[in-house]
Amino acid sequence: MGATWPLTGRTEELGFIDAAVRRTAGPRGVVLAGSAGVGKTRLAREALAGLAERGAATRWVCATASARGLPLGAFAGLLGEIDPSSAGLLGTAIDALLAGAPRAGVVVGVDDGHLLDELSALVLHELVLRAAATVVVTIRTGEPAPDAVTALWKDGHLDRLEVQPLSAPETAGLLEAVLGGPVDDAGAGRLWALTQGNALFLRQLIDGEIESGHLRETGGVWRWNGAPAVSPGLVELVGARMGRLSEPLLDVVDTLAIAEPLGASLLTELTGAAEVEEAETRGLIELTPDGRRLQTRLAHPLYGEVRRSGLGLLRARRLRGGIARAITATGARRAEDTLRRAVLMLDSDLDPDPDLLTTAAGAAIQMLDLPLAERLAAAAVAAGGGFDARLNLANAQSWLSRGEESDRGLRALQADAQSDVERIRAGFPRAANLFFTLQQPVEAQAAIDEAESAITDPGALAALTGLRAAFHVHLGRPSQAVTCATEALASPLPPPAFVLATFGLVGGLGVLGRCDEIGDAAARAYAVGASFDAAVPSFGLGYWHTLALHLAGYLTEAEQVADELRRRGADIPGAPQLYGTVLAGRAAVGVGRLRTGCRRLREARTGLSPFDTSGFEELCLVALVGALAMTGEVPAARQALDRLGDLHHPGWQFLKPELELARASVAAAEGAISEALAHAREAADAASRHGQLAYEVLALQTAVRLGDHSVADRLADLAGQVDGPRVQAAAAHAAALSADDGEGLLAASTLLEKMGDLLAAADAAAQAATAYTRHDRRGAAETATTRAHRLAEQCEGARTPALANAARPLPLTAREREIVTLAADGLTNREIADRLVVSVRTVEGHLYRAGAKLGITDRTQLASVLRGD
Repeated sequence: MGATWPLTGRTEELGFIDAAVRRTAGPRGVVLAGSAGVGKTRLAREALAGLAERGAATRWVCATASARGLPLGAFAGLLGEIDPSSAGLLGTAIDALLAGAPRAGVVVGVDDGHLLDELSALVLHELVLRAAATVVVTIRTGEPAPDAVTALWKDGHLDRLEVQPLSAPETAGLLEAVLGGPVDDAGAGRLWALTQGNALFLRQLIDGEIESGHLRETGGVWRWNGAPAVSPGLVELVGARMGRLSEPLLDVVDTLAIAEPLGASLLTELTGAAEVEEAETRGLIELTPDGRRLQTRLAHPLYGEVRRSGLGLLRARRLRGGIARAITATGARRAEDTLRRAVLMLDSDLDPDPDLLTTAAGAAIQMLDLPLAERLAAAAVAAGGGFDARLNLANAQSWLSRGEESDRGLRALQADAQSDVERIRAGFPRAANLFFTLQQPVEAQAAIDEAESAITDPGALAALTGLRAAFHVHLGRPSQAVTCATEALASPLPPPAFVLATFGLVGGLGVLGRCDEIGDAAARAYAVGASFDAAVPSFGLGYWHTLALHLAGYLTEAEQVADELRRRGADIPGAPQLYGTVLAGRAAVGVGRLRTGCRRLREARTGLSPFDTSGFEELCLVALVGALAMTGEVPAARQALDRLGDLHHPGWQFLKPELELARASVAAAEGAISEALAHAREAADAASRHGQLAYEVLALQTAVRLGDHSVADRLADLAGQVDGPRVQAAAAHAAALSADDGEGLLAASTLLEKMGDLLAAADAAAQAATAYTRHDRRGAAETATTRAHRLAEQCEGARTPALANAARPLPLTAREREIVTLAADGLTNREIADRLVVSVRTVEGHLYRAGAKLGITDRTQLASVLRGD
């Protein structure tokens, strides 16, 4: 990385310092206090640089422990040859520091002022008392300082500023400034949690992570994967902060490094009461109340990283075993104790306990830590674990997109099943794995048939019926999905079957346009999804839930559900974290926050792309295409659209209307409006053929926004069949556009804005402006244009054909403008003719007439005319 990191997130601190050093009366300066590495020195240097730009002479000294024993040791490099034993030494030193002072005066900066010798501290004190120089001094909080330095703020001569570590958002901003691009939210959050906003630690960590390849840029997003690579520089910094540790203190620190947090009594039992007390006094550990007991943690997360990186294998195994035995001896009464004991057992000197490892694997799945669940389940199987251990392993493998391994395990489990319950427990996930992870919908449905044929208890079949409901809704059969879901949910179901049956109910009703019938079905399924074997499918349910709300026009509720799932997945490693980000990105695009949506979707897509087979990357990408197109990133949108064709999940047949709308958005962004309209109409037709009435509404609304005057009657019919505010607003929009009614278009824009669809509201306002212009109502057109621009800005700089027409009205027909736009983009007449499926002669004729209207004869002038240059 570069030698100097940018200074970000310190606006308030710089303002405080600037006010302190620019006083017109009395002493000028500031004392910057804080822990090591928090950024005091950088702030002080920034202050001196600013004063130097105003003409001041700057003097910078670094106090050190080694120079502390010498009189004026810190200032020796600035004072030249001064006899320390001479009379008037103090005045001589001050005169030397002020020699050659310009009109703007002298600024003295002292780094680590707590390490000054007494005479140097007195010089600094006198400079302040005489107001002879501006003084900026840094000190480390908690360290003893000379009385003369302490008096600077205690006696009120200088203001003291406690420099705090960077907050999480400030850390993310700094990372993006340093790396030159967006950083995924999860990675930025982990880096902040690990460094606690200490800029010096952060820099050392980032340098090491880039060198190790754990932090790298992929697809325009910086992602951090893997455990930190603890560099020698970071070890040195953290070691200096911890200080020299005796063996007993190392035991305290290393025990917590292995298994924090630990109860204070347990830590005391393991390492000794005196040692724990000394560790607290030294600031190595922190104690916090937790119910009726105290929990102990290391005072900084990097203490644990550094100590773990240097632990020998045998010592680490011994420590883990000792902690696990101690937890067991206390009775392991807390739920989390089971998981902790099992994790410690994995790499310890203890013999593996298959029952403990199996239970812990289930707990890890419930917590959505799938990599850990796989490790625990694999260890349980290796130790002789039975059916449950093998099932946990197969489930974890499936959710980690390793479907073939999962299928082998589930096949074997089916063969070994001894009861209908076990046959369901193996057959259900096998069919789901085939459908979702292996992308084999035909084989998945055959697997359900196979499982059903082996079951003798009719009551056990409801679970498989619930799974069929999920398959139906994904395959674009919403009516069958609702029928199967209703039948299945009438019987008691195991948690995964309950959640997947609710896929069919919520998704089917939502796509059919019956969103108001969903009620609290999704909420009940989320509650059931807390079960370990239904935790991951809850994110799939979240997709169907947010889609139903989005299609109906309940956009605020859709955002709330998506954000809740994103928060739930924020601290979870792997795919579930990214699933939540996909949902939040789609919801942001739905309300018109396009760049926010692009960022989230790019972040999720970058993480999902290397391994995801579940279909979530497709759900991510189809939304990203539209968002990129509408923000003007047309080449990126076209590239993403091409990628969509490579990863289409064969079980995702319901998505055909949305895929067509993605194609429409790219065509529109490229200027091919008639092609875009054809895609929007095909989306509506495909939705109508499959009874996906809510998708039909969305497709027809898109056509209206592109200028289609022919769909008002169909939307009016749908307004009596489909739930939610979207269809009402879309029908009003279509009717006003068909009638060329400016007032009606503005009223529709208001309805759409109230619904939360700001982008559609902007298009309706832009179309109102165009209608008013056609009727020569200039004042009304200007008002409508202003509204359209305001809404477009709220959409984070949206660009759509309607907005372009309003911003730059031209005396052209729709076809002429389309052909002119394509020609301005560099297409030849033949390419335009092929794109629009017309003859070259037709293209030539439209270009001739457009040129005559615009008063231009040179094709190269078209782009500047469209831009309004």
